[in-house]
Amino acid sequence: MTDPIADYLTRVRNAALAGHKVVEIPSSKMKLELTRILHEKGYIISYKLVEGTPFSTIKIALKYHPDTKKSAIKKITRISTPGLRRYVGVEKMPRVLNGLGIAIISTSKGVITDKEAKDLNVGGEILCYVY
Repeated sequence: MTDPIADYLTRVRNAALAGHKVVEIPSSKMKLELTRILHEKGYIISYKLVEGTPFSTIKIALKYHPDTKKSAIKKITRISTPGLRRYVGVEKMPRVLNGLGIAIISTSKGVITDKEAKDLNVGGEILCYVY
């Protein structure tokens, strides 16, 4: 697999569009950090790391609106790819939907959101946009 983060985002996007309650994804440190941020920002209900013999997986419980049954994740898009890495400095930090969405950025301080990167005054690689 050439881009495991794009695979992660696609699995979450497809599960949300199909209306699944839970999605299972092969685990890695980066995917676990992406999941942690999605949980902190309220895009998913919960997640759990399931240790397995050959490999571990992350079980993610997706969040839906109780009345309309629409997913909390409207759109999740990969920005930086293995073929074209996208880096940004703190002065040109993107605003997703004028601040309503989040940009997840890999920095020297770890994987954080765009707002946290501005507060810490660090730039990095833009992984994805979520709204």
